[in-house]
Amino acid sequence: QVQLVESGGGLVQAGGSLRLSCAASGGTFSRYAMAWFRQAPGKEREFVAGIAWSGGNTYYADAVKGRFTISRDNAKNTVYLQMNSLKSEDTAVYYCAAAAYASGSSDSVASYAYWGQGTQVTVSS
Repeated sequence: QVQLVESGGGLVQAGGSLRLSCAASGGTFSRYAMAWFRQAPGKEREFVAGIAWSGGNTYYADAVKGRFTISRDNAKNTVYLQMNSLKSEDTAVYYCAAAAYASGSSDSVASYAYWGQGTQVTVSS
């Protein structure tokens, strides 16, 4: 059983940057593909980025490609999401998710068994 705790959210002006972190515990972190999803008010939860268990492959939604970078540190049991050039439409609750023995390429909520509680990101224009 994996527990995930996100941190790093906050209020930032458009064009600014934030780095989200997700600390994992309770499982062998290196066996899990990790992903970030987000959910804005009144909208479905959507895939943002994913990373394979090895960190060798990364995947991004078109809306964030070139602005966001997902990475992981298996020694620290932590996955990161570096967000640059933030836009007002990036405002959402951001969730960390984990899937065992997966590639991290799936953009489906159903593919991930473990979820964090979420961290709010608000981008002011």
